Amino acid sequence: MGRVTVRRRVLRVREGHPSHRPDTLAAEEPMEIRVGGRPLTVTMRTPGDDFDLAAGFLVSEGVVRSAEDVAGIRYCAGATSDGGNTYNVVDVVLAPGVAAPDASLERNFYTTSSCGLCGKASLDAVRTTAAWSVAEDPLRVGPEVLSALPDRLRAAQKVFDRTGGLHAAGLFSAEGELLCLREDVGRHNAVDKVVGHALRSGLLPLRGTVLMVSGRASFELVQKAVMAGIPLLAAVSAPSSLAVDLAAESGLTLVGFLRGTSMNVYCGDDRLEAEPVAVG
Repeated sequence: MGRVTVRRRVLRVREGHPSHRPDTLAAEEPMEIRVGGRPLTVTMRTPGDDFDLAAGFLVSEGVVRSAEDVAGIRYCAGATSDGGNTYNVVDVVLAPGVAAPDASLERNFYTTSSCGLCGKASLDAVRTTAAWSVAEDPLRVGPEVLSALPDRLRAAQKVFDRTGGLHAAGLFSAEGELLCLREDVGRHNAVDKVVGHALRSGLLPLRGTVLMVSGRASFELVQKAVMAGIPLLAAVSAPSSLAVDLAAESGLTLVGFLRGTSMNVYCGDDRLEAEPVAVG
């Protein structure tokens, strides 16, 4: 299997003094996802938890909803000089009766951490394909619980400590207990790995949980939370306008700029166990 980190020689300059030394970098390799032997997409990812990544991607696309929808996941043989496996091609076999992805979902290009959809058509697509309604989730969370999540997420990032170059997604309970954490060079991949783990463990929908991400809250991350039945998404940085639109239409609570005891709640503030203070 591919390495999570790699070593490279760098020129390091500190206080004007140069020196050569090895540095640890987060690995980034392409992974092709196939369904029933048919190529669906290629994503740039950090190797590791590849089966979770493939499963989570299919949840986000509305192809599968439960562990029973997946008959199996396997690596396909790669083309290495010694006839071995590159571990960069994953094939998902759907259970009998589960419809294959529509041809319109095929992405014949590399997807990156900035990829995503846009526009009203995207909002409509999520609304019509989501298997569960997050608007009906009775989750209630105290601000003090949310405030503790960034530090808990950061403390659990083992690979980040060695590289400083990975996004993280953490799934937490309403009490702030870390249930699952995944790291990846792509923040959307990190979320897919969390969702895929939940699918393969038979935990979908993820009612009563909080998804914490290390970067900004994009439309695609809100989409993935909604498709997995997660009622609250929190991010340390800003959301996009379309992310707020989708969260509002879906009934998802969206929190941004979660830093210390400060946060912005863009929609769904009724899930916070606190009385708002009027300003002005």
